[in-house]
Amino acid sequence: MRERLERIPKERRLPLAVYAVTQAIFLLWWAAFYPGGMSYDSISYVWHVTTGHWMSNHSVAYDGLVWLSLQTTGDLAILTLAQSIAMAAALAYVTVTLRQFGVPGKWSAWAAIVCAALPSLGTFTIFVWKDVPFAIGAVLAFGAAGRLVARRMRDEQSVRDKAFRNEIALLFLGFLCMGLFRNNGLLVAVIAAPVLLLVLPRMRKALLVATVIPVLISGLLNLVVYPALGVITPTKDQVYAMNYADIAVVYGKAPKTFTKADTELMAKVAPLSHWSGRAANCYNADWAMQKPMDRKKAAQLNTQLIDLWTRVLKRTPDQMIGARLCRSQIAWSPFPGPADLAGNTLISVPSVPKNLFGWTNWNPEMRDSPYRPELKIRPLNDHLHDVAYFTWKASKTPQLQWLLFRGATWCFAAYAAVWVFSRRQRSWAPVGLMAVTLSLQLTVVVANPAPLARYMFAPMFLGILTLPLIGANPRFGRRSGAEPQASGPSRKSEDPSSTGLDAQPAPVS
Repeated sequence: MRERLERIPKERRLPLAVYAVTQAIFLLWWAAFYPGGMSYDSISYVWHVTTGHWMSNHSVAYDGLVWLSLQTTGDLAILTLAQSIAMAAALAYVTVTLRQFGVPGKWSAWAAIVCAALPSLGTFTIFVWKDVPFAIGAVLAFGAAGRLVARRMRDEQSVRDKAFRNEIALLFLGFLCMGLFRNNGLLVAVIAAPVLLLVLPRMRKALLVATVIPVLISGLLNLVVYPALGVITPTKDQVYAMNYADIAVVYGKAPKTFTKADTELMAKVAPLSHWSGRAANCYNADWAMQKPMDRKKAAQLNTQLIDLWTRVLKRTPDQMIGARLCRSQIAWSPFPGPADLAGNTLISVPSVPKNLFGWTNWNPEMRDSPYRPELKIRPLNDHLHDVAYFTWKASKTPQLQWLLFRGATWCFAAYAAVWVFSRRQRSWAPVGLMAVTLSLQLTVVVANPAPLARYMFAPMFLGILTLPLIGANPRFGRRSGAEPQASGPSRKSEDPSSTGLDAQPAPVS
């Protein structure tokens, strides 16, 4: 064993060790909840691809992965296993990125291990959800952006070597994943691009390729390619549901600002008692779209309703902005809203009821689906499942959710870590490390239907991974072209059998 370790170059020991440990942890979650956690959306994906109802209201790319998994194996396990492999690799990549900032290997390794071990993030990784590859893309983009920032801090912005091309390619891939696997994911690249362009002025052409092209690809697929292939586009009431909810919230708080024409239009879609009552809940847009809301009528009158939304925004911008901030509190508040208004943290359980979250009650195609026996948790080991499920349920303790399920907490922790690191380095270049996290957070603030925890799991990964910057070597970046050096000799780094977890990066030639 020792001889094998000696054959591995020291610079590769950290990522290999992190990958091996995190993959082992993910495999435990995977075996405990085999073939993977599922939700209402998971059943939707299966319905889409097994009954010919391909729709772009969810990610068509992820539907394709679900179809491929079912066609090749008849199950979803290979898909969730692949997600765990990709996430473990992305975490290992980020640990090497942090090493370029002088972060001790053990610190970055432990951050990655915590991401895999936390019940919230560990079970999320093996869920049948489009949000998982979206989060993997976010971690990848964060790692690549970090390496580009490290180049600037080493005064190597103009170097165009193979490593630079790889970093741009992975940044491109990360943003492309986010655009493909969440319908509003292209906004992440749109928001992150100005930050990166400002911080990395000598890399602007490459950065534009890595951010603009993924946005164009995502937009082209959704607007042109998918419809041409016969994929059903979302109905107008699905696309603009949050706009209708905005109107309801403002009407509930300031009904006197609405004209007679406004209320007459609203009454054609739902009773005014609904608009000012249940629909006026600012925490959850789903309440507005439930009966007695006539969704078909809303789709028919959508143009007029959007005109009304515009007028409401102009009349009472404070109320409209307040409605959006209330609904997106999962993005900026460490603490939940009232449970009786569905403002609490909405967490999906890694289990599947017999009625497939209600699908079998109304959908005969899923009730009689040949894949129905596969759509349930079938743990590879019952004792492992019992332990994992107990651990997951214990992590839902309300007093701990701000730490274990609220991504906003980790966004602010990440910003604090970057601020501390920037102060030590006397440079604002590390602000580039905030680009992906900030864009993820703002994307949810701009448009969010309900306080679902999974919408902020990607920033949660990044927040935990950013925190080790606090322990970065303070000598990093003090000399042009020089890497951080240890303040004293390290016995472990001199030992050929060392795993390399404490090793500092080699000087750039």
